[in-house]
Amino acid sequence: MALQYSGRIVKCDQKVDITATFGSDLVLGGSTAIPNILLKVYCLVGISDFQMMVLIHLIRFNVEEREFYPSPEMLAESMESEPARIKRELEDLLDKEIVAVSQFYDSSRHLIFEGYDFEPLFSKVSDVWAGIRAREIEESKKLLNSHDLALDRLDSRMTGLINSFEQEFGRPLSPIEVEQIEQWAVEMDLPLVVEALKRAVLGGKHNFKYINSILVEWKKNNIRTLESVEQYDRDFQKRRAGLKKRTSEPGPASAPDAGKIDSKKKAFIRTLYI
Repeated sequence: MALQYSGRIVKCDQKVDITATFGSDLVLGGSTAIPNILLKVYCLVGISDFQMMVLIHLIRFNVEEREFYPSPEMLAESMESEPARIKRELEDLLDKEIVAVSQFYDSSRHLIFEGYDFEPLFSKVSDVWAGIRAREIEESKKLLNSHDLALDRLDSRMTGLINSFEQEFGRPLSPIEVEQIEQWAVEMDLPLVVEALKRAVLGGKHNFKYINSILVEWKKNNIRTLESVEQYDRDFQKRRAGLKKRTSEPGPASAPDAGKIDSKKKAFIRTLYI
């Protein structure tokens, strides 16, 4: 029959490496696990910082030394406090029903004894945790609902945009054309896509390449709103008027070929902004 030992076990050979001995005790001495949830919510349960430290030592005595009912004097040896204060804090924990004193049964020794009972503590912690989790679930539902609503609105606006293209083009759009519109909607606001479509129709350019050239020009100039488009058009008209004024003034004659090139550039610009 295997022997069972109680109390602290110390190696008899004193000729040891103190560092190795520390490492051995560190590993074999065990550890006391304190749940992170408890550390996060103990203030919400009504436990002070000092009382939390008392509870940690109560748990340590239970786990490490199998001492279920340590006295205030025993706790004071591990804490920077007087036994009288620890006694008051223990009484407060009992009054708030954070811990209790219950009877336990030792089956190996057929013995009944008293000890601190932590079930009330974890019952309160579970209630707080459940409330936090319920709020998180409710917030996630609201977020998902708002996200789904936003997607529904976007789908509705995309459907309207595609219908506008089909009406102006006078035919159903191909899958590739629909994909191109969706890509524009990702890169630009939908009102800008509609505005580019209007300009293409007014210019008699019923093709996606022309619409894309307008949107690329706006994107290159960091134009994100219809107001910015209007301002960009006004600036363009001012530059155009200034160019006409300069060309109308007498100056050195331009070469014939250069004049043809300039006129081609102007014609291309006019196709973008009619």
